[in-house]
Amino acid sequence: MAFDLASISAGTRLRAPRIILLGVEKIGKSTFAAGSESPIFLPIKGEEGIDSINVSQFPVCYTLEDVHAALYSLYSEKHEYGTVVIDSASAMEPIIHGGICAAAGEKTINNGKLAYGAGVELAGIAWKSLTERIDSLRADRNMASIIIGHVKVKRFDDPAGSSYDQYQFDIHDKTANLLYRWADVILFCNTKVVVKEEKLGFHKDNVRKRGIDVTGGERFLYTQKRPSHPGGGRGVFGQLPYELPLNWGSYMDAVSAATPA
Repeated sequence: MAFDLASISAGTRLRAPRIILLGVEKIGKSTFAAGSESPIFLPIKGEEGIDSINVSQFPVCYTLEDVHAALYSLYSEKHEYGTVVIDSASAMEPIIHGGICAAAGEKTINNGKLAYGAGVELAGIAWKSLTERIDSLRADRNMASIIIGHVKVKRFDDPAGSSYDQYQFDIHDKTANLLYRWADVILFCNTKVVVKEEKLGFHKDNVRKRGIDVTGGERFLYTQKRPSHPGGGRGVFGQLPYELPLNWGSYMDAVSAATPA
């Protein structure tokens, strides 16, 4: 490729997105991803979220090498799949850590030769190799990707204000940050809950708090970051309504509405 003034171009284009899809347990993350364009799932050992969904899937991946092999087959063989779905990053992390520990002869990712961040650094290299393979599918096969992840509730110490609890990706912080930077879209799934207080007895401080679903079980997709949860996107994906119904059709309608003609 020539890099000279004649090679310069301008304009915008909407490429196949790289999506991080996070949410609380049993909210419907896999069902949402199954609605994407011609999906093919890579189920990771420990995830059974697609057992009841009629969707194309590879055999269960037990190692990082299994995942690489599946991605290579999508890159090199003829097919009509439009979206690769990794279900999930939360199940992938212990597999990557286990492989690193086995190669180093250590029990944990932070022990012995893997201490002082050495093991975490190797894990980052493994995740980077995975995202590079997904990027090849995007560049050469025009495939979108969805990496599903679970969340944990963790206290966040805001340097600009008070501390508070928030939903966070339940993998190592450095890995989460790597995937956040790589993704074009970060989506969060949840229900809508209000907290009600119930007085117990006569003492004013004897109060119980209960979370109540005020929507009768309706589930939502959140596209923007808030103090309580992650979210956000680049370009068109950063212009979506904050709250959408948790289904692929509603999401794509919002993307279409935000896309310039």
